[in-house]
Amino acid sequence: MTTETIFSRIIRREIPADIVHEDELCLAFRDINPQAPVHILVIPKKPIPQLSLAEPEDHRVLGHLLLTAKRIAEAEGLTNGYRVVINNGPDGGQTVYHLHLHLLGGRPMQWPPG
Repeated sequence: MTTETIFSRIIRREIPADIVHEDELCLAFRDINPQAPVHILVIPKKPIPQLSLAEPEDHRVLGHLLLTAKRIAEAEGLTNGYRVVINNGPDGGQTVYHLHLHLLGGRPMQWPPG
């Protein structure tokens, strides 16, 4: 499995994105095919192909991604709640093999999700 993905190209600014957050560990940008009024992807700059391939030394970045999603949700005014989704592998619906969190909000979410 290659670590070169469309997200790698966004990190390197080879592909434009509507970036809402960037720091030394992660980048967050609006999804180009939003599934909710707010749909932001939060990705690590270190290419981790999928959650199930994360290593113990990735614990800092994994926690950072969740805290970043929380801060972005607050900045986006998602006071009524939001959903954070991580798709893992083909059965989990993962299509880009660079770990990413979907931050979804701005409308009531349904259950079950899929």
